[in-house]
Amino acid sequence: MASAWDAPLVIAVAPNGARLGKSDHSALPIIPAELATTAAACMAAGASLLHLHVRDAQGAHSLDPRHYRPAIDSIRAAAGDGLVLQVTTEAAGRFDRAAQMACVRALEPEAVSLAVRELAPDDAAEPEMAELAGWMADHRVSPQYILYDTADVARFADLLARGVLRPERASVLFVLGRYAAGQRSRPDDLLPFLAAWRPLGLALPWFMCAFGPLEQACALTAAALGGHVRVGFENNRMLADGTTAPDNAALVAQAAAGAALLGRPVADASAARTLLSGVQAA
Repeated sequence: MASAWDAPLVIAVAPNGARLGKSDHSALPIIPAELATTAAACMAAGASLLHLHVRDAQGAHSLDPRHYRPAIDSIRAAAGDGLVLQVTTEAAGRFDRAAQMACVRALEPEAVSLAVRELAPDDAAEPEMAELAGWMADHRVSPQYILYDTADVARFADLLARGVLRPERASVLFVLGRYAAGQRSRPDDLLPFLAAWRPLGLALPWFMCAFGPLEQACALTAAALGGHVRVGFENNRMLADGTTAPDNAALVAQAAAGAALLGRPVADASAARTLLSGVQAA
């Protein structure tokens, strides 16, 4: 059986985020047609998962299925099944837990990201979170739980141990440097996460994302240590040489080149779905 390090590297791309606009980068995709073009280019560059944000008619972050569905349809038309599509439930200061959970149920997506501290912030929130987790397991939705620090890692492990969260098809995302000065991540920001994660012995895939110009260094570190990576304009718009990336695909291509330096194969969508299903490749 292959080790985590030998397993194909899933490169996820987060092309837009909840708050950015064309003033941040002219190639930041917002409308469905732009998302479709970006998706196809990122797939060709090596991405196998796309983390999707959509906007309303005013350009504001939206969780409305009426805004999600045209984007999903456009991406599927451009990329077929060549990307795992992961929708977000990010609150972004606009949505409460009820709206976040309703979005998941209405869309029944292939994959979804959920911040533990948003969806299960306290004991009172746990019954509803447990219902959603069971629903996702029953509907074969792949949840990715976002963890911002080691306290979130401990909270996630506790919720999983008590059955509030479910392990089926689950993965986690370590967000490096979320509270660093200027939101600039460093490769060693990963170390506290792994120190908290590895003793848990959980057989779940872990991903990382990072802010700022060392995004690629952080990605290479994670890939070398057996994790998977998320890059893209949501968190960083600079290439490793300090110049502005022309588009999201350039960031994906850099991550794929880093994997080649490590001798680690890059996953296609089929391998990514196998990983997220919890099935171990022989």
